[in-house]
Amino acid sequence: MVADIGALVRCESPSRDREALLRSADVTAELGERVLGIAPERLVIDGTPHLRWRFGTPRVLLLGHHDTVWPLGSLERLPFGVEDGVLRGPGCFDMKTGVVMALHAVAALEDREGVSILITGDEELGSPSSRDLIEDEARGCAAALVLEASADGGAVKVARKGVSVYRVHVTGRAAHAGLEPERGVNASVEAAHLILAISALGDPDAGTTVTPTLLRAGSASNTVPAEAEFSVDVRAVTRAEQERVHAALHGLGATLPGAGVRIED
Repeated sequence: MVADIGALVRCESPSRDREALLRSADVTAELGERVLGIAPERLVIDGTPHLRWRFGTPRVLLLGHHDTVWPLGSLERLPFGVEDGVLRGPGCFDMKTGVVMALHAVAALEDREGVSILITGDEELGSPSSRDLIEDEARGCAAALVLEASADGGAVKVARKGVSVYRVHVTGRAAHAGLEPERGVNASVEAAHLILAISALGDPDAGTTVTPTLLRAGSASNTVPAEAEFSVDVRAVTRAEQERVHAALHGLGATLPGAGVRIED
């Protein structure tokens, strides 16, 4: 199993790189065919490859993904290996080890009837192309087991938070940064105000996290930025908390005169 994990980890598969995902799907399919004795269905949706093994009418779904958050080249800095009993490598934790465990677990069953294995290629993006596929496959199943890593202490995860992703667009007005910055409206500064306000929407006691993530602004180092954009990751235990944060985000306005704000979800 360690060798199989190594084969998957060494095939880097960032979610937004279609060519890398196709290579990863090939490696995963070949591994699964060797372990299970049958080839998977290859389901390509919007260019993203997903794999499915079905044994009769599905009653139990094993769900996983072969994409990772790690960019190409991460393997050079963090090569796959096992040292002092610890396995390391990009994507080994989330969740190529779980994929290998799923394949070997099903291979060990005396009777596979009723088992379905679905390995998607866009989980780290929020499953935009595979959501309907997952829901359709889980419909009618008595159980769906997601073989990602365990919780702290090895505990089984029986639920997960809801996730919302937003993109915040900020507009300002360009001006020369050295000659007349006062004539501009700095979209970076406006974004900074918004990021602080948005970060404050989290509620640790309720289990709600509100985290600004990707950020870009401006077009040149000597120009007051006319545009900025950043993403926000929201995770909440309850619908009420998701709705609270959603309403608060859409209620935000600009701090700087002349700046504009648009929230996309």
